[in-house]
Parts: sequence; structure tokens; C-alpha cells
Amino acid sequence: MRLLVLGGTEFAGRAVVEAALDRGWEVTVLNRGRHQPPFGVRQIQGDRTAPGGLAALERDREPGEWDAVVDTWSGAPRAVHESARLLAGRAGRYVYVSSCSVYAWAPDPGYDEGAPLVQGAAADAERTAYPQDKLGGELAAVAAFGAQRSLLVRSGLILGTYENIHRLPWWLTRIARGGPVLAPGPRDLPLQYVDVRDLAEWILDAVERGLNGPYNLMSPQGHTTMGELLTACVRETGSDARLCWTAPEVILDAGIEPWTQLPVWVPPDSEAHAALHGADVSRAVRDGLRCRPVAETVADTWNWLRSAGPDAPLRPGRPKVGLDPVLEQKVLAGKGENGTVH
Repeated sequence: MRLLVLGGTEFAGRAVVEAALDRGWEVTVLNRGRHQPPFGVRQIQGDRTAPGGLAALERDREPGEWDAVVDTWSGAPRAVHESARLLAGRAGRYVYVSSCSVYAWAPDPGYDEGAPLVQGAAADAERTAYPQDKLGGELAAVAAFGAQRSLLVRSGLILGTYENIHRLPWWLTRIARGGPVLAPGPRDLPLQYVDVRDLAEWILDAVERGLNGPYNLMSPQGHTTMGELLTACVRETGSDARLCWTAPEVILDAGIEPWTQLPVWVPPDSEAHAALHGADVSRAVRDGLRCRPVAETVADTWNWLRSAGPDAPLRPGRPKVGLDPVLEQKVLAGKGENGTVH
């Protein structure tokens, strides 16, 4: 197979590239050249945000072109629109890594791919809001390649090696410091996410099988729990951290923002939990999705994070995640006898 990845050097794009190389595929990447692609990749330099940024890709024509294109773009849909139109006659299939954020808020618990979508998206739009941008990217892919040659991967929470949002890396770094850790409860809160390598493998399998249309792409509901995730972080870091399980109402009353200040976590029985950890993924499971245990994701992310050290990548423009240590200690100090310690 011959694969073109737009980007291909960070997080999801890099995972797709590495998985394709492991299969013996021929891989080409188009990016700005700011990061070195894995060994064995053919690189074309171009900036999708600049006028004429696809000129190098337009000039670079080879016999046979590509079996598929994988695009992880998260900005203005116009970039997907231009790329997909350029490649419509040169690639067999367009895979766009989208998001479950394309569903109108708040989706019902157990929502599938037929749930209502956000309004106001356009295929050739400039950057607006993340849900509309992602849906605009989907519209652009389908407009250029048609429904039968486009695959829309509506991912949820993505964790794993090379994570440049710093959700799991923040938890690992915080727990590695040791001491009492504010652990957002309940500890049996079900979580739904996908390891970036499982995402990549599913995408490549889907390309080989010629799948099309939208797929919710994350682990089955309840694949793990908040307790299992943080306990795995304690075990892998080998720290003396003590998980102080704290009731959701205590966290919210303290003004702590779910998801951002306490990454991954959102309160149970909330619209956010239904949206982020309550999707129906039976279509993806039917078509081959396999999800590794949370312990493996945590262990491999910790090993990568230690090797990367202060050079661990952070996606530009992303808000900082994590809880201020002063606020954490203030909340823990105020719990008194109501707190539980694990």
C-alpha cells in the first residue's frame, strides 16, 4: 500500500506513519518540515496555512500516486477542502480524523453515528470553533472524494505515546512527584478513550478493507475507570503518591474545571460525561477495533515521557492543562475526615 499522511510527525499522524511503516507500506508525508519524520518516510514540505502551500504536493507526482490519504487537521476546514480537491484524482481514499465533538451538544447517552450534528459548518470555511471546524473538514473530504471513498474517524479522547495535549502526561508527572494527590471521584467512574496506536491500526485496517462513512472511534464504554487509570500511574511511576479520592461536588465547589484542570475527568451523570465517555462504538468494534489494556497505555506513555524529558511536545495554541499545586493542597486540606486515601 502507498500512503500519504498530511502532517505525520506528531501524535496521531505519527502513530499512523509508524504503524504503516511496520506493515511495510510506502509512506509519504506533507508537512512544514519543523519535525523530523520517522526513518524510511519520504517527505514533501508545504504549509497548508500559507498561500500556495500545496504547490510542492501539486508538483510532486509519481506513478500510481496513493492508495489513501490520512488527514488529522484541526484548524480551518478550508485547508482540508483544498487538500482533498487537489488529491481527489490522485488517491483512492481520504481518511479524515475528526472528533465526536461534531455532534450537537449534548448528545444523548449511547449516541451513535446517526446523532444530530452541530450547525454552522462549511467545507471551505475559515477557522471558527472546534466542533464546526471538524465537521467542516468532514464535509470537505466527502465533497471531494464522495461518500464511498471517504472515511470519517470521529475520535474521542486520545491517549498514548507522543501525546501533545498533555492529559495523561500531566497525571503521570503529577503522580511521579508523590505525596497526597487529589483524585477526582468516584474511583469507579467509567472512562472511554482510545490509545493512539489502536486508532492508527484501525485506520490502516479500514483502508485495506475499503471502509467508508463515519465511525465513532474510541474504546467501548467502561473500558477502564478513573481508579484503574490513576492506580496504573502510581504503579508505573513507582512514586509514594497517595490517591485522595474526592467527591465531585467538593471539586466543583472549589471552582476546579473538569477536563482541563483535572484532565480526562468530568463529573458523573453530567452532559459532559455522556458526551465524552458515553458513545456507542459498536460499529467500529464490529469492523475490527481492538483496544489494549489501560496498564499498557500508561506504561508506554511513561516510558516515552521519561525518554522525552523536557522536550516532550506540546501542540502550539493549546491551553495549559492541570491543577495548580496550591489549589490542590487547599482542597485536600479542607476535606478533613471526609476524604478517603488510597
